[in-house]
Amino acid sequence: MKTLTVPPGISDITATPMPAHRDDWERRLLRDPNLLRDIADRIGGPFHLMYPERVEHNIRAFQRVFDRSGVVGAIYYGKKANKSPSVVRACAKAGAGVDVSSSGELLSALRGGVCGTDLVVTGPAKDDRLLELSTTYGALIAVDDLDELARLTGLGIRSRVLLRVLPPESPSRFGMTVDELDLALTLADPDAIRLEGFSFHLSGYAAEPRAELAGALIDRCREARGLGHPITTISIGGGFGVDYLPADAWETFLDGVNPRWFHGDRAPHPERYYPYHCPVPGPAMLAAVLSHENLGYRLREAGIRLAIEPGRALLDQAGCSVFRVQGVKVRRAHGIPYAILTVNGSSLSLSEQWFDSEFLPDPALWPEYPGAVTPTCVGGSTCLEEDMLSWRRIPLPRAATTDDLLIYPNTAGYQMDSNESKFHELPIPPKVVLRNSADGRQFQWASEDPEI
Repeated sequence: MKTLTVPPGISDITATPMPAHRDDWERRLLRDPNLLRDIADRIGGPFHLMYPERVEHNIRAFQRVFDRSGVVGAIYYGKKANKSPSVVRACAKAGAGVDVSSSGELLSALRGGVCGTDLVVTGPAKDDRLLELSTTYGALIAVDDLDELARLTGLGIRSRVLLRVLPPESPSRFGMTVDELDLALTLADPDAIRLEGFSFHLSGYAAEPRAELAGALIDRCREARGLGHPITTISIGGGFGVDYLPADAWETFLDGVNPRWFHGDRAPHPERYYPYHCPVPGPAMLAAVLSHENLGYRLREAGIRLAIEPGRALLDQAGCSVFRVQGVKVRRAHGIPYAILTVNGSSLSLSEQWFDSEFLPDPALWPEYPGAVTPTCVGGSTCLEEDMLSWRRIPLPRAATTDDLLIYPNTAGYQMDSNESKFHELPIPPKVVLRNSADGRQFQWASEDPEI
């Protein structure tokens, strides 16, 4: 990939380049002279591309870490990160389970080929239907409070249970305190509850706190075994980082970011950004968890498997989002001209705006041909001033024109549909699944929308 340099004349209002890491399949896509245009013409609106082979690749990378450590591991895909059925099918094919939090997600995972016993059910105050489905299909249920434990006991079907732990000194609304856990261990009737372990979830993307809390729970597991419970599992949840950008691009951005780089001088607070460069992402972070304070050895000695619930990390490089430029305006900021694009979609399909933040990896402008670097922000086609896909003035490699395509990279994790809406009665962008032809030389595609 060529290094893009922002000319001095526009650098005052233009963000530094944020070149995304791109997988081989996406580079092939951008080089293809016809495929993107063919899909865009057929769909007639914005769309999301999914490449499920990459999901399988990511699952196997996590599995290799478990294999090398000698620790028995269980991988549950955090389904909330992307609704595409292609991801669930990839999980079933690669031997991963699914983490679900609603009856709809549970049934969708079953339809995708995942066995009920390979599901973990999370979330607070689960409704009765979800608890009944979970027990019927033999799913592992992360119980969030004592009331939920009591309701499970009354179902008349023996339930597989993890007790969700409130991390020490955490303000979280999820999980049980030490006293509640002690009570749960005495209240768990072995005839109704098969208590298989403990679970927790930590905010942030640091390995060490996860390893330390998991290590502390090993003693809690031994304690529970002494009370007759068949403890086998500790789940450390998700939060495995994804590396979107090279370190130098991320550091340069953070060092220089200022409101003048954004349309309307509107810059998110620095603490709101996702850490788009992660030096120890995904599987490497799992390896760091297992090595910290000899956690892997301690799990092996105690005969405990480690469960993880990655969402974004299993979707790394597994998809991108495509919008067509349907309008171009020129405006000035601090006396310098820049472009405002209107695309055939909205920021509701690029969900980082939901977090009062900004999706920072630079989109690709297609087709590619030479031109002058042009400061460009991107707006949606709705009537709201707030509907901006990119407030940041991106240094596009040339001036965009109507009917060009913008391809936002690596959007499969949370960006595609966490905030989707039919606002203005615009259709929700469909997901298009890309697969390799038998000879591996071409892509074949199919929309997940049955009407396309």
